[in-house]
Amino acid sequence: MLEKGLVQVYTGKGKGKTTASLGLAFRAAGQGLNVFMIQFLKADKIGGEHKAAKILPNISIEQYGAAQFYKKKEEAEKIHREKALEGLKRAREVVMGEEYDMVILDEINVVLDYNLIPLEEILKLIGEKPQKVELVLTGRNAPSEIIEQADLASEITMVKHPFSQGIKARKGIEY
Repeated sequence: MLEKGLVQVYTGKGKGKTTASLGLAFRAAGQGLNVFMIQFLKADKIGGEHKAAKILPNISIEQYGAAQFYKKKEEAEKIHREKALEGLKRAREVVMGEEYDMVILDEINVVLDYNLIPLEEILKLIGEKPQKVELVLTGRNAPSEIIEQADLASEITMVKHPFSQGIKARKGIEY
């Protein structure tokens, strides 16, 4: 159990925000800490992290997203909003339950950017989080209010990406 849990934010347009949080999860698990990751806007469970979490006893991952990719102003917005609110409820339960040393809210900044849940709810969660819980928030376009509340904020910039060369996401590397 951590003596003092901090708030970490990984944001920016570059690749690696979820990967950074998974690195933290892997490191924490190796030290015997319990980790819970909520993935917002995702519902496919095909990522390598899901397979790895099944063999690591102290990492749990749940997804709260619709099967289709989110695009603003589409029919899917209602479904994504419902899933995001379910994920928020679960996040509050997990953080406040103090069973987990680290809680990762993957893509929560994107959820906030799309106005699927109120920013005030996440700020409230940060303010009320138990002292011994490490809270990690990922996703591009982190609101300035979130960054101000964080103990650590890293912005990942994109310098070059294989997608611009026509290389699609690769199993085991991007998912």
